Amino acid sequence: MLNLTHLTVLAAVARHGSVTEAAKQLHYSQPSVSHHLGRLEAATGAKLVQRVGRGIRLTPEGELLAQRATEILGRLDAASVELAARVGLRAGRVRLAGFQTVLSTLVPRAAVELSRRYPGVELNLVDAHPDDGLRLLRAGHVDIALIFRHADTPLEEEGIRLTHLLDDPLHLVSDQPHQRLEDHRDSAWVGGCERCRAATITACERAGFSPRIAYACDDTVVSQSLVAAGMGVAILNGLALRAHRAPGIHTTQLTDNARQVYAATYGDPPDPPATAALIEILTSLPRDPEHDPGQAAPAPSSP
Repeated sequence: MLNLTHLTVLAAVARHGSVTEAAKQLHYSQPSVSHHLGRLEAATGAKLVQRVGRGIRLTPEGELLAQRATEILGRLDAASVELAARVGLRAGRVRLAGFQTVLSTLVPRAAVELSRRYPGVELNLVDAHPDDGLRLLRAGHVDIALIFRHADTPLEEEGIRLTHLLDDPLHLVSDQPHQRLEDHRDSAWVGGCERCRAATITACERAGFSPRIAYACDDTVVSQSLVAAGMGVAILNGLALRAHRAPGIHTTQLTDNARQVYAATYGDPPDPPATAALIEILTSLPRDPEHDPGQAAPAPSSP
């Protein structure tokens, strides 16, 4: 029969790739970790680890069970949080994974509102790309994953539920005003993450050419700096421009080109109360009233 302690040990060994490091993380002795692994192998009738030189590695059976152990332990942790939240959101926790631009724009405003409405609810944040965030969600390490999708992004796996938060328009970013995609058939382009790079290629192909991706950069601050220095052009989203706008860049919104931002949850509804509360706050936040992210911020008036 499977034992949670044994599964915890196996998951730690898989995470760290070492009995020694797993023992440190669990505050166990090395012999104790080895003992738990042996008991787990006896209970399952499968060889889960094998020695390689001075270290060990998981067998295919060990990797499979370690993956399921991670999911089980994550769900158990989530269940304890859900039970705490059932007391009326006077206590509890919600864990959220999100990509950088949404963490620096939308999430801080939502966090303030969550704290105001439910001061006993703890919010934990993880910086993660959409694909990584979905993996964390599937494994039970987070309760919500904020992701973005383009029209041609592959569908998420079964069990993932999406709540639409906003449409985030895309912008051509260059060092000259009033530019069009067609003006940069022969320009160098700055590419972002896999999803962003795919959106850039799609937008350019719709304009009749294939972009020459000269720079691979997943940091929108660096991308803007490269553009401002005249090293190329880029396509960036409105949230990125709202989070940071480098001096010397000019932007043109691309009509009919936008990405959709979603809050992803996993499993059958309903969501735990704290999770549902945060999603409700995220969907109800007004747009940033300061200025259109595609336009330069107004210059300060003279005294």
